[in-house]
Amino acid sequence: MRGLSRTSFAAVEERFNAVAAAADLGRLAEDLHAVAVLLDGEHALRRNLSDPARPAGQKAGVTRSLLGGKVSDAALEVVAAAVSERWSRSGDLSDALERLSVVAAAADAESREMLDDVEDELFRFGRIVEANPRLRMVLADVAVPADAKSGLLAGLLEGKVTPVTLGMVTRLVGSTRGRSLEASLEEYIRLVAEQRQQLVAVVRSAVPLTDAQKRRLADWLRSTYGRDVHLNTEVDPRVIGGFSVRLGDEMIDTTIAGRIEEVRRRLAG
Repeated sequence: MRGLSRTSFAAVEERFNAVAAAADLGRLAEDLHAVAVLLDGEHALRRNLSDPARPAGQKAGVTRSLLGGKVSDAALEVVAAAVSERWSRSGDLSDALERLSVVAAAADAESREMLDDVEDELFRFGRIVEANPRLRMVLADVAVPADAKSGLLAGLLEGKVTPVTLGMVTRLVGSTRGRSLEASLEEYIRLVAEQRQQLVAVVRSAVPLTDAQKRRLADWLRSTYGRDVHLNTEVDPRVIGGFSVRLGDEMIDTTIAGRIEEVRRRLAG
């Protein structure tokens, strides 16, 4: 989000924080995501509710009339606050609600002392999808009913991940809102990490890192970036030796494979 939408999101987030303190966070996450999906499907409604020319009170009134009794009181307050703000584009309204849905789920996980588990499980699920093209194709296929995807995920993940993770993944797969499944998962992981104001680093090494190596790497990254860093580690024999760290758009590559590739680029130049 940029400019006007970023300012509006900050205002809605303030209202969200006020109501979330006493809300059922799991229900709040579900309801906010459902409203985001509704607005994606009802373009005229979304345009009307995000129209800056319409009075904020009128838009909030329409929202309460449409959603009252269908979503939780907490979700209704957040959505009413969102439609009362001004957005750079109508899609930013839906984006804001989905983002707050993820924040609510992360807060729910934190209240259950499951936030570390949720971070790891989202990352691992992303790698399962990446390694299974047929699974990715089915989950990304808009022609496959959401109920069928939900059943597939339940069979794959139920009892193996936390209920919070299962709920988040089920909602995400039910509607990626025009993004790729991989991009959506990365965004969810980033938002979950922000719940604790952490950065997320993906570490690839030829052999598993020891706990001591992980601690030293995390300490070094924290001192470098000034924030705690959550490590998602992967074993990848292709790196040959050493390790690589991807943190956002930055890459730290100490692998032998990386050095070989650099030599090749120089020779080619």
